[in-house]
Amino acid sequence: MLKLIIGNKAYSSWSLRGWLAVKQSGLAFEEITVPMFDEDWEQRRSGDEFAPSGGKVPVLWDDKAVIWDSLAIVEWLSDKTGRDRYWPKDEIARGMARSMASEMHSSFDNLRRECPMNLRKRFPAKKLSENVGAELVRIMELWAQARARHGSGGPYLFGTFGAVDIMFAPVATRFVTHSIPVPRFAAAYMEALLGHAWMREWLEAAQEEPWVIERYEKPVQ
Repeated sequence: MLKLIIGNKAYSSWSLRGWLAVKQSGLAFEEITVPMFDEDWEQRRSGDEFAPSGGKVPVLWDDKAVIWDSLAIVEWLSDKTGRDRYWPKDEIARGMARSMASEMHSSFDNLRRECPMNLRKRFPAKKLSENVGAELVRIMELWAQARARHGSGGPYLFGTFGAVDIMFAPVATRFVTHSIPVPRFAAAYMEALLGHAWMREWLEAAQEEPWVIERYEKPVQ
């Protein structure tokens, strides 16, 4: 059986991506939640199960194979269970989906820093920095292009739920947490994404966690 090590569901955006990726595979897995930044965090993350990842989450163990980084987990599982589970069948759509997933993976640092994920909070809207504003415009462009070109088969970015939605799922939660307004088409996509059964499962579990990370409990000034 697969084993997935994740951080707090309320705060860990990369853990959410890894968890959704494993759910999408349809394979059974053991889920281990490791509270981040508590008094045992440094000791715990230096253990053998974390060693290959450099102490980061998520970490997927598949027998003797260890895969860390959420996009690598997507690729590992798509090789294992079939690429059509994660990526569009159409070649042109698949190229765009891979580019969008990779851009999400490597970009939008200002949004991550100024609007951290916290699934148990909803902060009042605030004036965002110009850098975050530019990143929001870029995300809306990507979402609009995907929906217009390849989204006719369903409510997700490329119609059916897949790797790109997995990569953007934490972004949708950030928009809610930080009361960031979005165009109507984006609000409709977010409603579908956040209403997905797996997202509801994760969101509900996050509410029940006992751990609190104080640095994420107030909006970034």
